[in-house]
Parts: sequence; C-alpha cells; structure tokens
Amino acid sequence: MAGGGTVGSRSRTAGSATTSGLDPEQLEAVLAPRGPVCVLAGAGTGKTRTITRRIAHLVESGQVNPEQVLAVTFTARAAAEMRERLAALGISGPGNQVVAQTFHAAAMRQLRYFWPMAMGDVRWELLEHKFRMVGRVSRELGLDVSDRDLLRDLASEIEWAKSSGIGPGQYMAAALEAHRDVPTDPRTVAQVFSAYEAAKVAPNGDRLLDFEDLLIFTTTILQSDPSIAEEFRSRYRSFVVDEYQDVTPIQQNLLDAWLGGRDDITVVGDANQTIYSFTGATPTYLLDFTRRYREATLVRLQRDYRSTPQVVDLANTAISQARGRAAGTRLTLIGQRADGPKPIFAGFDDDVSEVVGVVAQIKRLIRTGVKSSEIAVLYRINAQSEQYEEALSDAGIDYQVRGAQSFFDRPEIAAGMRRLISLAQGAPPPMQPVDAVRHALRSVGLTEAEPQGANARSRWQQLLRLMEIVEAIAAEAPDLDFEGLVRKLDERSRMRHAPVGGGVTLSSMHAAKGLEWDAVFLTGLHEGSMPLGRASKTTDEVEEERRLFYVGITRAREHLHLSWSLSRGEGRSSKRRRSRFLESLMPEKPRLEAAAGPMPERSEPDPDVYKAMSKWREDYAKSEGISPVNVMSVSMIRSIAVAVPSSIEELKKVRGFGSERAELIGRQILEVVDSALPGGVGTGKTAGRK
Repeated sequence: MAGGGTVGSRSRTAGSATTSGLDPEQLEAVLAPRGPVCVLAGAGTGKTRTITRRIAHLVESGQVNPEQVLAVTFTARAAAEMRERLAALGISGPGNQVVAQTFHAAAMRQLRYFWPMAMGDVRWELLEHKFRMVGRVSRELGLDVSDRDLLRDLASEIEWAKSSGIGPGQYMAAALEAHRDVPTDPRTVAQVFSAYEAAKVAPNGDRLLDFEDLLIFTTTILQSDPSIAEEFRSRYRSFVVDEYQDVTPIQQNLLDAWLGGRDDITVVGDANQTIYSFTGATPTYLLDFTRRYREATLVRLQRDYRSTPQVVDLANTAISQARGRAAGTRLTLIGQRADGPKPIFAGFDDDVSEVVGVVAQIKRLIRTGVKSSEIAVLYRINAQSEQYEEALSDAGIDYQVRGAQSFFDRPEIAAGMRRLISLAQGAPPPMQPVDAVRHALRSVGLTEAEPQGANARSRWQQLLRLMEIVEAIAAEAPDLDFEGLVRKLDERSRMRHAPVGGGVTLSSMHAAKGLEWDAVFLTGLHEGSMPLGRASKTTDEVEEERRLFYVGITRAREHLHLSWSLSRGEGRSSKRRRSRFLESLMPEKPRLEAAAGPMPERSEPDPDVYKAMSKWREDYAKSEGISPVNVMSVSMIRSIAVAVPSSIEELKKVRGFGSERAELIGRQILEVVDSALPGGVGTGKTAGRK
C-alpha cells in the first residue's frame, strides 16, 4: 500500500494490506459502512488491529480524509500504539494525520484553540494537581490538614464526582447511593468540594482548570456557541473510541458535543473488562449503544489469539458466573492457539509458604526456557508486592514493580523507616522492641483500626505489612533489642535488587490491564483479598472484583498459576478460605504440578525431608534448652523441604536462613536432608549425596 499519496490514489481493493490477514469478524468490522459501529471485543481478540484497520479502510476508500478522524482512548501508551499502527499502515504521517489522543489531551488542544473565541480576555491555567488547593480550602474550613491521606481522599472524591457529572450540591446523595468509601462525613466532603470549586475562580474572572474541567469546559463551549461547534464539526467528521466500557459521564458528554447529532462513530469495548467504576467509569454507554443507534452495525470479536485454549476455557468459566447487566453481553472466547499446559491451582497454609511456592515455580519456568521478562506476579493490592520483592531478590531473580514503587521506596514506608532509625539512635524505649516499633509507626499512620478512605487505607496496608516484617524478624531473632531490630530491618531494606528494565513483573491486577505475559501468577486468591474485603458490600462491587479476576486470567498467554493461602503467617489461626471465584474452576484436588515435561525443581515440600527436619528441630531445641521456634520457623522448614539443598551455598539461599545460621547448624541440616532422601546415608542405602 502506498504511504504518501492522496486519498483518491489509494488502493480500494479488499486484498490490500488493510484487509489482509483478518478473520471474518474483524473483516466485518473493518468493512462496515460509515456510520455507527459497535465492536464488542474480548480479551486477546485483536481490537487495536481491527479499529486501526477500520480507520485505514475509511481513508483508503475515500469515505473520510485522515485529518478528519479523531480517535480517542484512555492512556498515552494506548494512544501512542494506535498512532504507530496507523503510521505502519501509511495513513498517519506528515500532512496526512489521523489524530489519536487521550480524551484529556484532545480536550486540552481544543480548549486552547477555542477559549479566546468563547471567553475573550479571561485566561485559564491548568491545575495539574488538586492536592494543594484541597489543602488550602480544607484549612480554611478547619480540617486537620496535617492528615495528608485525608486530603488525597478528598481530592479523589472530588475527581469521582466531577467525572460523574455530580456537583457539590448533589454529592451527599450520590455518594450514599454509590456506596462511596468516603474519608469523612459526606457533608464535610461536599463543603470542601464547594470551596474547592470557588477557589479556582480569581476575582478578575481568570480560572484554574483541573483535568475534569478540560472536558467540562470544552463541552460547554461546543454546546453554547454554534459558530465554534460548526468550525469543530467541519474539521472532525469521524470518531473512534477505544475501551468504550471505561467512559465516564463527562467524557460521554464531550463525545456527544463532538458528534453534534451525527452518527459517524466506531466504539470498541468489553463490558466484562469494566474495572474502573470507582473512578466514575461505566459500561452503560457501551451496553446502550445499539439502543441509541438502532441502525448500528454490531460485531463480536471472540477469537482469542493471545492465550492457549486451556487459559481461554478457564477465563470463560470464570466470567460465566457473572451477574448483572454487564454479564448480558458476555463474549465466549474461542482459543486460536495450540494446546498448552493446564492452569495450576495451589493452596498454602500461610502467606510465606505461598510466596516460597510461587518463586519455586518461577525458577522452574526460567530453567525450562521462559524469559523472566515474560513472567508476571499479579496481586490485588500493592502491599502484597513486598514478600515477592524479597523472595525474588533472595533467589537472585531480577524484577520490576509496575504501577508503584518498590516496597521500601514507597513514601509511607520511607517515612516509617526514618522514624524508626531516628528513635534507634536515642535511649531504648521502655517497652518490648516489637511494641516499640508498633508505637512508633502510629505517628505515620499505623492505626489500630482500618481507616476510611482509599488513600488512607492503602497507606495503612503498607505499614501493616512493614509491621509484619518486624514481627518475623523478631521471631527469628528474639534476643534483639529495639536498636538491633531496627538495624536488621534497615539491612533487609538494603538487600533488595534495584529494579531493572527487565525481569519478573510485579503488578497489581489493575495495573496489568492491557498487558500480557507468557506466564502469569495470580496470587492471594482468598476471601478478603479477591474479592477485596470491603467489596462484599453490594452485588455490583463483588461483580467488579469478578471482572478484575477475569482480566487477571486473560493476561496469560500460556502458563497460568492460581494460588491462595489460609492464614497471614505461621502461628496465626487459619481464618481464611479460598476465593469464591475459584469454586467453579477448581479441580477435585488442587495441587502444584509440572506444567510440561519433567519437573526439575520441587514446588511442594518433600514430605520425608519436612518430617525429618521437624523432628530434628524438636530434638535440637530440647538439647539447647530453647523454644523450637527460636531454632527456625515452620515456614523455614517448609522452604528447606521445597528447596532440598545439597550444599551450604544452596542452604544460604533459603529465605531467612542467612550466613550466621548456616555456620551454626548448616552441616547438621544438610545431613538431615540427605538422610531423609531416597539413597541418603541415613537410610542404609548405598548412594549418598555430596
């Protein structure tokens, strides 16, 4: 296909590069007549390929000039990918430009151009962050502005309300109806919201506009000034919207203003991948598209080119349990790849054991040829990354944390560490070391009860995880004083591998949307985490968690591992149960198993080694007159029985074991492990391991 000719000179044949290699449904969407088109595109079905080819076809066939097309999506990364694909098709280059941007970037560009025509000498400036303005008006209202989490949560509530087309006067009723997780009394939030909006207007009429205002003011100008609307609509005649299930009310209002009653619009989305309702996104507009446009072309893309049939079947089963209106447009994916390994289900006694088992499987995959950069560990909340950061670092496996900083670099953890290190330089606190740490972390947000507000809760979860690390260190070394405990914690924070460009990806399930890997580990799949504890309030919230689970499953191309644990750690009562979302998916007997071929490394503890190590621990503790837990934890015994070390160096790599313990009891442990294995010297058989 020629890349630089005029629209009229382009090939209009169905055999062009634009239409070649498409499946029947993709081709139907690409060749659909100009007008309203709705593409329901399941995960891995080639939606970006389809919509960029459709744009190319509209241009090549002379139905629209490239500069008259406006394509919008939700992230700069997705917009850039769209532009790259259009450029590769030869219809988006210098002097021949399809505009592909985010909603906000498109609105900003239009507002800068049309504002002087509509507003005269009144000027505007972009308010990139709400935090400072929210802090200012909160101080004037007498709120505690030292509580930065409160301010962040107030800013988030204002953003949700504005995205939903809700003003200060409507906020209280709307927040109650939506079951919002408000950080304080809804009346107070409404007062801050009202004061925030007023503070953005200067006495001379100049304005500060936040990102929601970009959409709102552009919409208002187009709706209120016919000459401006006519100029815009003469420029842009064809519209494409990606990820249409994530549109907010004010984005839809802007889209309506762009269209101005016209119907040359193509939308693509999947209602069962709606996972951002908490920001104001709603699948309603996607679900209602064919009602609004009775003559619309509706195409379903269900051929999955990403995942193996085994992963696809699991995804279909998971989403088949969905309820509510979004489930009514459910797409049944049809796997197009060759068969792959069955998904692996794994239940563990506690969090530590789960991490050990997952990392053992990651090592196995790497040894069988899977690149570490093609492996992802996904979890529900960012606080869950820390254990995997440590375990991967201990195993010598590079990793990168997506969508968040590494655990010890996060602001609340850094603040907590600074507080502890400062206190450790003074007189010893008059309490037990662990209690002293807990008391010190109160000043940075570690409250007894879980706080209200999403940002405050996230901070609390991170600090709670830091406290769990402290408790684990104290259990392994109970003689440490406060200074020693803090020193050990600081050493632990410094032992991590620095994040690198490659390596295993650690990510929340939300941050993984739009990405894919050869191997995906879905972790922490227990009630309270998946679905998240607070999500059990309403059916709608549970269904959004189910959709998030579905998104996680569909990130995997070939290897899929699903795991959960029954308690937070050793010595804690087993109060958890596996996620309700697993019930329809589970094999009769969940277990870790080799995905393909012989298993070069154990994923479950060797029962003979585990039994022998447990007995040795009891005997050693009795001979030394100490508690067995002070010799080593049950989790460490399990880790040794999984790793089955044959040398001191291998033993040192077992999580938490370390050089000091290896020097003291390492040789004894190796003898116990060796004796417990078939052919070991302690069994009376001939072959011993060296």
